[in-house]
Amino acid sequence: MGRLTGGDPSLLRRINSAVVLDALRGAQTPTLTELVHSTGLSRPTVEGVIEGLTESDLVVEVGPEAGDTRKQGRPARRFRFHAEAGHLLGIEIGAHQVRVVLSDLSGQVLGSHGRDVDEAASADDRLDRVRGTVAELLRKAGVARSTLWAVGVGSPGIVEAHGEVRLGTALPGWTGLPLGERLQRSFRCPVLVENDANVAAVAEHWKGVAVGTDDVVFVLAGLSPGAGSLIGGRLHRGFGGAAGEIGALHLLGREVTPEHLLSTTGEPLHPLDEPAVERVFALAKQGDAQAKDAVERFLGRLVHDVAALVLAIDPELVVIGGWAAGLDGVLEPLRAELTRYCLRAPKVTLSALGQEAIATGALRLALDHVEQQLFAVEQTSMGRRWP
Repeated sequence: MGRLTGGDPSLLRRINSAVVLDALRGAQTPTLTELVHSTGLSRPTVEGVIEGLTESDLVVEVGPEAGDTRKQGRPARRFRFHAEAGHLLGIEIGAHQVRVVLSDLSGQVLGSHGRDVDEAASADDRLDRVRGTVAELLRKAGVARSTLWAVGVGSPGIVEAHGEVRLGTALPGWTGLPLGERLQRSFRCPVLVENDANVAAVAEHWKGVAVGTDDVVFVLAGLSPGAGSLIGGRLHRGFGGAAGEIGALHLLGREVTPEHLLSTTGEPLHPLDEPAVERVFALAKQGDAQAKDAVERFLGRLVHDVAALVLAIDPELVVIGGWAAGLDGVLEPLRAELTRYCLRAPKVTLSALGQEAIATGALRLALDHVEQQLFAVEQTSMGRRWP
C-alpha cells in the first residue's frame, strides 16, 4: 500500500485501528467499556474498529467472566488479540547446530527443535539442514507453513541489511552468500537476517539478564569472539553492519591468534576447534602448567577485546554467552581486568538464555517486523488479513 496523505479518508480509521489493537495486546480480555477508557476513543469508534479487526482475524470475542452480567441480564462483551492467527520462526544457523523456535503472534514460544550439523558442511548442506529442521518443528507442532508471518535468522558473519553475508569466515562458503534470498524460497513471508551476536543481545534484552537494561554488550565468546550492542535500547549495527566484530582485533598482531594463544606445545594448536580448546581448559584445571598459561593468554585476549567495546560504548552490563561461557574461570578475570582497564567497569554476568539465545533473538527480530506492520499507520487496515 502506498504512503498516506493528509487527505486520505481512511487515515483516521487506521490510526484508531492501531490504537485499539495495541490496547488489546496489552490487556487480557478487556470489555468494550474498558477499551473505550484505555484508548480515549468513543464507544461507536471502538465498536467499529473491533468489527473490522474481527473480520481480519486479529481479534476474537471471548466468553464473559464472573460478574460480567449487567442489570439488564446481558453480560459485557470481551475480546482478545488473536495471537494464534499466525506464527513466527526464529532460526539459528551455527557451526555445529541449527536451531529453530516457533511462536504465536505474541511471541509465546510453542516449540523448538535443534539438529547437529557438521562443522565442514557446505553452504548448501547447511541450508538443507535448516529446511529439514523447520519442517520437523512445524510437523511436530501441527502448524501449517502458510500461517507463518515472518522468519528471523541469526547467522555468523557481517550481514547486510538485505540479508547477504558480506563476510563470514566461521562457516564454509558463507562469504558472499545471499542468505536471505536463499531462505526466502522456502517461505511465503518476509525473512529477516541478522548477525548472531546482535540477535543474542536482543534476546537477552527481551527475555534474559538484560531485561530493563538499555545499554548492553553481549559477547558471543568463542574462538573468534563477536559482540552485539544495544545503545539506548536499540541495536547498534554500525554503518556497514560490522559493529562488534572484536574477533578481528587479533589481526593487529599475528602472535595473538587463537592458534598461538591456546597452544601448549609452542606450535599452533591444530585442529583449532571447540573440543581441542575444552581439552586445554581441562588440562589447566588439572594443574598442567603449559595449559594454565594458554588459558591465561586466551582469557587475557578476551578481556582486551571486551575492554575495547566497553571503553567505546560505556555499557551498564556485559553479558557473556557462547560456548566459552560454560568454561570455568571466565567471569572473574573479566570482572577484575575490566575494572583495571576501564574508567567505569560494567556489571558482567553470564547469559540467562544459553544455547537458546540466538534463536530467541531471531524470533524477536520476526516479532518486531510483525509489530511494525500491525502498528504502522501506513499498513494497519481493517477488512484485510495479515500479513
